[in-house]
Amino acid sequence: MSARPVRLLIFGAVFAAAAVLAALGYLSLRRWEAAAELQLREQARDVAAMAAEKVEMAVVRAEQDGIASLQAAALAPDFGPESVEAWRARNPLFDAVYLCDRHGRVLYPARWSRDDALVIAALRAELSQRFWERGGRRHLEAHGQVILAAVIPGSGRGPLLVGLRRDQQALSRDVLEKTLGGTEGKTALAVLDAGGRAVFTSRPLDRAAPVLTVPFGEALPAWRVALYEPTGLSPRDMVRRQAMIFMAAFALLLVVIAAGLAATYRLTRRESEIARLKSDFVANVSHDLKTPLSLIRMFSETLEMDRVPDESRRREYYGVLTRESERLSRLIDNVLDFSRIESGRQRYRLEAGPVEPIVHEVVESFRHPLHQQGFALDVRVAPDLPDVAMDAEALKQALSNLLDNAMKYSADRRCIRVEARREGAGVAVEVADQGIGIPVSERERIFEKFYRVGRSETQGRRGSGVGLALVKHIVEAHGGRVTVDGAPGEGSRFTLHLPPGG
Repeated sequence: MSARPVRLLIFGAVFAAAAVLAALGYLSLRRWEAAAELQLREQARDVAAMAAEKVEMAVVRAEQDGIASLQAAALAPDFGPESVEAWRARNPLFDAVYLCDRHGRVLYPARWSRDDALVIAALRAELSQRFWERGGRRHLEAHGQVILAAVIPGSGRGPLLVGLRRDQQALSRDVLEKTLGGTEGKTALAVLDAGGRAVFTSRPLDRAAPVLTVPFGEALPAWRVALYEPTGLSPRDMVRRQAMIFMAAFALLLVVIAAGLAATYRLTRRESEIARLKSDFVANVSHDLKTPLSLIRMFSETLEMDRVPDESRRREYYGVLTRESERLSRLIDNVLDFSRIESGRQRYRLEAGPVEPIVHEVVESFRHPLHQQGFALDVRVAPDLPDVAMDAEALKQALSNLLDNAMKYSADRRCIRVEARREGAGVAVEVADQGIGIPVSERERIFEKFYRVGRSETQGRRGSGVGLALVKHIVEAHGGRVTVDGAPGEGSRFTLHLPPGG
């Protein structure tokens, strides 16, 4: 057995053993951490629930005392607005009082604002006839406020509907502070209103992290008790810290083992591949530069020495010079653009415009060489295509590279189709051939710089290895994408998916 398989076998065995050990250790740690966190969370929930219950009982008791004292005042013969004002002075927990008789007349306040009118209307609408007859208390949501509604029987004016609105500052001072202010330990409790704002905190929350929240009952609808623990000092944080230290140490050990086994192999292989690709790139570019230059020189000398027998041959030579110079320009543009992309200096100016002229211009520039080499060209451009945001020259270059590749890799079946069609709100431009095709395993790599499909059918053909990398970069800079389809021996189909213009 050679050295390379032995090294790979050792590496696989060591890595597998370390992976199994890591998985078992990780599962054990996760189970222990989950059990510890569950226990701590249940304890925290009990603490918050007890706090919510104490606050609820204190609020209900204060409301009962307020209703009882107001009912006693209503039984007096001289009960009126002055009596209500005196009651308000003795009960600062409530900052607004509303009194209505059985017929809906407002007895207090004598003057009310638009907000008061909305609350009174809500009270009238929410309370049924049975509530008047049965009495009792009920909390209502009225115009974004919690109103305590109660029916007071036995007054000189018959049963009265009372609506009481709590003062938030008085609630915090007289109820929450007395109920939760003496909380011991490092745990902090906060009372949050319906908007999530902290109405009361048992201690500053600057360095505390939220653990959970528990809702109140009917007396404080949509309000919650939140429990906070000091950051980094809670038992849960200690559990997690110990677990993370162990996991980090174990992960570091695995990384060292894997790095020691794989680093040299990967680096050597990568450097060798890059060196080979760069060497191929230089050789291919040199060949591609030399070929058109040689043709240009040969036909230029022929024309200069006036060795052309007739005018038709002269025009043919001029066409060769034009075609080869365009080919040379495309190659130089590819190399220069690739250099700018590599250095991060390539910029595109995107402007909304039609795709049809771009497609027709590129096709016309290739029509003569396609005809000379015996290609059948099928161009299909759908009518009324939407405009796309594009850099016209860059898009021409991408399409030219695809057509050039289609010519190079078409083999015996020389048929190329260029199609532009609507795709959703954008446009899809497709270049398809019936050539040698691309294996599925190579479809992602063909867009890498310098990469060429490693088969005998492709290695004998000219090419720099950067054309498709440029195509991908150009299309993605336009906000689109490029896809490839086909199979070996059945040809290739490259599609530029371009988004609509702004």
